[in-house]
Amino acid sequence: MVEEKGYTINIFTNKIINSIYSPSIRISLLYSFNLLNFLLYKMASFRSYTLSISYFLIFSILFTPLYGAFVEEFSDTLTIKRSEKTSHLHFYFHDIVSGKNPSSIKVISPGGDGIYGFGKTFIFDDALTVGPNASSKVIGRAQGIYSIASQSELALLMALTFEFTEGKYNGSSISILGRNPVPKDVREMPIVGGTALFRFARGYALAHTSMFDIKSGDAIVEYNVFVQHF
Repeated sequence: MVEEKGYTINIFTNKIINSIYSPSIRISLLYSFNLLNFLLYKMASFRSYTLSISYFLIFSILFTPLYGAFVEEFSDTLTIKRSEKTSHLHFYFHDIVSGKNPSSIKVISPGGDGIYGFGKTFIFDDALTVGPNASSKVIGRAQGIYSIASQSELALLMALTFEFTEGKYNGSSISILGRNPVPKDVREMPIVGGTALFRFARGYALAHTSMFDIKSGDAIVEYNVFVQHF
């Protein structure tokens, strides 16, 4: 008699389980129902009491959000309406390696080939200005590292963040990771992310050398940055 009722319950519960979208809830329910069927079998003399508890537990589980599953179900249905826009930023990057207070210093130097040679790595905290002159208004900092990543040409691997400190984008930043073949007139590098007003940022940065002192290694680079963000 208990086995027949257990079979009926299994049909009923299987229909409920199969109608549930979330895999994590289905697994939890299957475990719970298997445990209940075992208890029903072992406690046959108390079958009516056990059945009442079983149905109570069934509906309690169905309407009680599990850890993680609650977020899973609602994240599938939430939609955020945002309009994506493209911003064009134009500024100058001052990379100073000479003098008593350089903004870029060498941290790895395998040796040979003068200032720039394969494997040499610099860390920098460079000023970003509105114009090419050092006295121009500072609108942020470029912070990161670059390494000589080519054995055949002056090509850098750059990982940097443009941190803005003025105007609308004060407190916002853009991160770049890419190859910078310095001898080329215009180099393109991808934007891989951002913060604050540049969250979910993507786009590209165009670098053009405005000034380069081959003796000291100092450089001023013009940047045109096209960034898509919300």
